[in-house]
Amino acid sequence: MIPAERHRAILSALTEQPIISITELVNILDVSHMTIRRDIAKLEKSGKVISISGGVKLPTQLHEELPHSKKITERVHQKEQIGKLAADQVQANTTIYLDAGTTSLEVAKQLANRDDLIFITNDFPIATYLMNNSQSKIYHTGGLIDRANQSAVGSKVSDFLYTMNIDIAFISTSSWNMKGISTPSENKVIVKKTITEVANKCYLISDSSKFGKVAPFHALPIGVFHYIISDLDLPAQIVEDLQKRGIDVIRPDMT
Repeated sequence: MIPAERHRAILSALTEQPIISITELVNILDVSHMTIRRDIAKLEKSGKVISISGGVKLPTQLHEELPHSKKITERVHQKEQIGKLAADQVQANTTIYLDAGTTSLEVAKQLANRDDLIFITNDFPIATYLMNNSQSKIYHTGGLIDRANQSAVGSKVSDFLYTMNIDIAFISTSSWNMKGISTPSENKVIVKKTITEVANKCYLISDSSKFGKVAPFHALPIGVFHYIISDLDLPAQIVEDLQKRGIDVIRPDMT
């Protein structure tokens, strides 16, 4: 059986059961463990499957993001850790973009005591927090308001970002895999693409619960990120695969 046929067989088997072990696939396809692992790596690179410990599963579909009021109560400890790790990356007199989201808000909290920075954000809670707690300069992008996400989106945000020279961009997402990040909102795509064009360094900040989810609109390929900051629950195999692609992964155990 040639690789393309094995790949179709793996995907077909996953439509019958949500998770399949590598041992099961070895028996079904009558090939070696190494061959199955190579097949899974190939399928994962294209975003078609997600590898887990000892097996594989299909990506989780994300059709709608949780509102800001709900997201802020979830995975709080992990987001705090990510915020601290992100803040450690920021040198003096840096211009920073903070993408909309509750993980980015934790980055803002960790940097609020600084007075040497320039903050740029499309997120209203972040701007409000920094106005009340920081002496650094703050720019809000403006743009079309996404009420549930409490942020600005669309082409007007993009237009503003093109007028700025940004040292570091911290980009958030509710769904990502080895193919890249995605979003249920078409209006967010142009914002995320633009920031990767104007920033010198791009960090993906996302807790591990977002990995393996896929939303309708592909926003960015994984290769645009110089670094990914996540938590300890991001699988070691995923970390290894990202590092092989030249993307540094920063987690609490790596500091």
